[in-house]
Amino acid sequence: MNPVEVEMDFPAEHGGNVFGQFDAYMKKIEQTLHVSLILRDGRLKCIGQQKAVQQAVSVIEELLELSKRGNIITEQNVNYTLSLSMDDQPAHLIELDEDVICHTVQGKAVKPKTLGQKKYTEKIRDKMITFGVGPAGTGKTYLAMAMAITAFKNDEVQRIILTRPAIEAGEKLGFLPGDLQSKVDPYLRPLYDALYEILGADAFMKNMEKGLIEVAPLAYMRGRTLDNAYIILDEAQNTTPAQMKMFLTRIGFGSKAVITGDLTQKDLPFDHISGLEEALKVLEKVKDIGICRLTNKDVVRHPLVQQIVAAYDKYEASKNSGKGKNGRKKTKDR
Repeated sequence: MNPVEVEMDFPAEHGGNVFGQFDAYMKKIEQTLHVSLILRDGRLKCIGQQKAVQQAVSVIEELLELSKRGNIITEQNVNYTLSLSMDDQPAHLIELDEDVICHTVQGKAVKPKTLGQKKYTEKIRDKMITFGVGPAGTGKTYLAMAMAITAFKNDEVQRIILTRPAIEAGEKLGFLPGDLQSKVDPYLRPLYDALYEILGADAFMKNMEKGLIEVAPLAYMRGRTLDNAYIILDEAQNTTPAQMKMFLTRIGFGSKAVITGDLTQKDLPFDHISGLEEALKVLEKVKDIGICRLTNKDVVRHPLVQQIVAAYDKYEASKNSGKGKNGRKKTKDR
C-alpha cells in the first residue's frame, strides 16, 4: 500500500511538552507506529500507512488535549496511549484528567491515570467492599488511600483504619528491637508513606494521636466491630483464609473496605492457600462486593516496571503451560 499523508493544526507552544525533551516522545511514536512526523509552522504532518497514521493522529490529539489542560506529559502517558491505540481503543485521557480524587499536601492532583484505575476508583465509590488485585505499580494502595482521605475530610467516615498482615518478604528478620509500635512499623511503612504524601506529616500525627487514623497489623482486628470507618487491608495476598474471613466480618454500619493485593507476590509458606485468592472465588457473585483486576497496562511507575511485570507474566505463563494439572512437568508418551 502507498503511504498516506495527514496534516493537523498543532500549536507550537505545546511541542516541547507533547513530544518531550529532545523529541523523545515523538521518536517513540514514530518507532512504535512506523510513521514519520514533521512539525513546522504550527502544522504537524504525519506520513505512513493509513491505519498507522490514524493511530498516530489519535495519540497526538489525546496528548495535545492533555497538554492544553495544563498537564505535564509523562512517558507513562505516551506509552499508555500508544498501547491502547494499537488495540484500537480510545485512551479517554481527558476523562481520566477530570476525575480528581484529592490533592497532596504539595497541591498535586491525585487522579486515575489508566482506564483500569478509573474502574477501580468507581467500584470503590459504588461498593461497600472492593477488591483491587493487580501487579506492583498499579496504584492499588495509593488510590485507595486517596479515596479514604477524601471520605474522611468530607465527614463521610469518622476514622481511617489501615492494616496489613505482618509477614516477612522471604526473609527472617528475627526479634526487632523497641516497643510494640517499633516492631510493627517496618511492615506498615508503605502505608505511612502514602499518608504523609497526601495528608502531610503534621495532620497525620494529629489524627493519629486522636485515634482518628489507625495503622495496625491485621492480627489486631480480631474481636472488633468497625463502624463508620474506611478500612484498607493492604498486601492481602499474604492473609490466610481464616484471617481474610475474620477481617471481612469486622465491617460494621457506615463503613467501607478496600482490600488490595498482588497474587504473584505471595510470601506465605509454599503449601498455604492465600486468603485473597480464596475470597475472590467465594465472593465473586456477591452483589455489594466489587472486584477490580488491574493488569500490567495499569502500571504507573517507571516504564521499566511495566516491562518487568510483563516479562514475569510471560515467563509464568510459559512455565505453567509446561505442567500438567497436578503441577508436574508434562512428558511425552513413549
